[in-house]
Amino acid sequence: MGTTRGEIVAATLAVLDEHGLDGVTMRAVAARLGVQHNTVRWHASSKGRLLELASDELLAHCLDEPLPEAFPDRLKELSRRCRTALLSHRDAARMVAGVFAAEPRTLRYADTVIATLLAAGHSRRTAAWTHWTIFYLTLGLTQEQQAAQETAPALLPDQVAADSYPALAEVLPYVGPDSFDERFEFALDLFIAGLPRVEEPLGPGRQR
Repeated sequence: MGTTRGEIVAATLAVLDEHGLDGVTMRAVAARLGVQHNTVRWHASSKGRLLELASDELLAHCLDEPLPEAFPDRLKELSRRCRTALLSHRDAARMVAGVFAAEPRTLRYADTVIATLLAAGHSRRTAAWTHWTIFYLTLGLTQEQQAAQETAPALLPDQVAADSYPALAEVLPYVGPDSFDERFEFALDLFIAGLPRVEEPLGPGRQR
């Protein structure tokens, strides 16, 4: 029985976990499966395609469990599940940020988020752009969090002397590789609170 696409994707994620994004190659995936390089290429014509399929797989289970019916709880839960999925594999956020995965699971997730916003009475423009705004926030924050797990970057007090950077020095306890959950929830609340404002009239000749 031949190697399936599902096995190829699972091996790709396993290589990602073991070696990081820079270590994911067609040959590394083939070696993990114990097959020829051409077997992987049969299912994915390039490394880019391999990463698209793996990125799509990350969102496979975001819609498995029942979602809250009420807005904005439904939107928040979808966003949290997306973030959890990205955190489930090493370098996953960086991988997803580097591809355009117009694949069924990714599209289904996006469709569900946008439908949630439309059902809450938001315009088509607001629904689409809010989805992308939250998705980009999730990618960026998760990339920072996953990088911090390896390098722990932080601003040190001697880098932000109060006489040179007074505002940064004042907020230094809130600047650094921690509080990711709180920062994520803060940003979600900020976006949701701003939704009524972005629904203001756009002016003549522009559509929602």
